[in-house]
Amino acid sequence: MIIIEEASIENIIFHKIKLDEKDATTNNAKIDIEYEEDENTLKKIFLKPFLNAFSTYEFHHEINIELNPLYKFCASILENNQFVEDTKDIATHLFSVSKHPNIKDGDLFILKYNNVIFKDKTYDAIGIYKIENKESFIETDTNDIGINFRKGIGTKRLDKACLVLFTDKPYTVLVIDNAKIETDYWQNEFLKIKLRNDHINSTNHFLTLTKEFVTEQFPTEFETTKKDQIEILKRSVDFFKTHDTFDKEEFEQEVLQQENIIQSFSRFDERYKQENRIEIEDHFEISTQALKKQEKVFKSVIKLDKNFHIYIHGDRDLIEHGIEKDGRKFYKIYYSDES
Repeated sequence: MIIIEEASIENIIFHKIKLDEKDATTNNAKIDIEYEEDENTLKKIFLKPFLNAFSTYEFHHEINIELNPLYKFCASILENNQFVEDTKDIATHLFSVSKHPNIKDGDLFILKYNNVIFKDKTYDAIGIYKIENKESFIETDTNDIGINFRKGIGTKRLDKACLVLFTDKPYTVLVIDNAKIETDYWQNEFLKIKLRNDHINSTNHFLTLTKEFVTEQFPTEFETTKKDQIEILKRSVDFFKTHDTFDKEEFEQEVLQQENIIQSFSRFDERYKQENRIEIEDHFEISTQALKKQEKVFKSVIKLDKNFHIYIHGDRDLIEHGIEKDGRKFYKIYYSDES
């Protein structure tokens, strides 16, 4: 998704968020980075987690994008070079939307990056991080020959974060939200974002749609077996692997093949997009990163009661399904070598 090896940190600041106070805290500390080793540590903590963020978002507002507070503050950081003052506004905005009783106090870090690569282009970026849970670690004291127990920020997963890439407005946003308690304030109130209509999300959406059709809708309309379902799922993944661009009609002919199945899929497709309020173009560039992520859930596994799992990796013709006269179901498997 992004490449961070050449990225550098231009600015970093820390704000303390205490929700039991009447107003957002103004306590902050702008940090100077003196050593390359320190910068690499910060990049490992704050940038590396976004390597696994495959969905892309953008800022939005129902009336006017300029009314989205975080969009406005990020744009000001980029255009006006008032990093400290703008990050104070971001802290105030976070404080103002943190009204749910389950929301915790935390440390707010904001970093300005240069040279983050996204889609083969280089961008400036803003990283915003709220750290709610700190790690325990041991600090050694060479003078007293002892150890001290401390809590701090390490390389474990971040609680909440976003990376704003200064692409064309309204910018591209990558999101991390590992809340254990369901609260929507981070994405819906603080960031106020929506999924971008791009090839990454189109690849994600269409593969998810296909999997749900094959596993949920297809068995209700057609007489089928798990083997049949796995065959369609495999053809779906193979189509995305062997094509650089997606064409819906071509996909339907190669993967679904039968006209009655194609018609059922079209009905499911329309309903799925309406219910999930998403757009998927009929033609788009296939995202290899999104495909790799989705391929993990397209498992070729037949689960038989609680007794057996059959993993199918190759020729589906080597497995047959049948029913005994007494009603018991069975699979017959052919093979050449045993290992």
